[in-house]
Amino acid sequence: MRLDTRTWNPSPAHGSGNTGAVVPQGAKIHLVIAHSDAIVRAGLAALLGAEGDMQVTMAGPDADFHPGADVIIVDHRGGLEHMRRCANAHHGEHTARVLIVTQLDREWEVRTAMMAGVHGYLLQNADPEQLLTAVRTLSRGMRYLSADLSRCVADSFTRIGLTSRETDVLQLLAQGQCNKSIARELGIGVGTVKTHVKGLFDKLGATARTHAVVLATRRGLVGDGAASQH
Repeated sequence: MRLDTRTWNPSPAHGSGNTGAVVPQGAKIHLVIAHSDAIVRAGLAALLGAEGDMQVTMAGPDADFHPGADVIIVDHRGGLEHMRRCANAHHGEHTARVLIVTQLDREWEVRTAMMAGVHGYLLQNADPEQLLTAVRTLSRGMRYLSADLSRCVADSFTRIGLTSRETDVLQLLAQGQCNKSIARELGIGVGTVKTHVKGLFDKLGATARTHAVVLATRRGLVGDGAASQH
């Protein structure tokens, strides 16, 4: 998957993408917390509800839209589903900003959310100050990505996306198959497989087959169990 960097500013301190709600200076930020995890939902409400510039509303994860909300906080799956529903519906100019709070930190998961159009992405282990900064940044019409995730994703922008054939080779590589087995499985020559493997090394920044699988697993390009097979 390739991502045009113009669609997302990875810096947590700056952002464009000023579509949607922008809270006037001095006005309260209307927050809707619709995270699927009840404990996380309660924790977010306690933290944010204590802020004088925020008005917090709790909502179930299945609620479709939240009229009047400035920022909606959801989990990863809820964020993707919300953006899909928004894309298929017609609403007025006021569109809430979407902040994902999740444990999912792999590059592929972050990029998938970004490509879906979410406005902010924060890990659940972030400190409270990051959460407050994220909410206030979104309320001003900007985007937010924490510094650690920003570095991870920014690095991926420098690499060319995998071709479909390289992806096929990677999946078989992750299964522990040798070049001959991969060639037989895909109906291509061993020399062609070697070429694709070299391309994978270059794009993933890997130095060996096992290293390539480990890196690909971290980025969510193959299943979690792949690295343990090597």
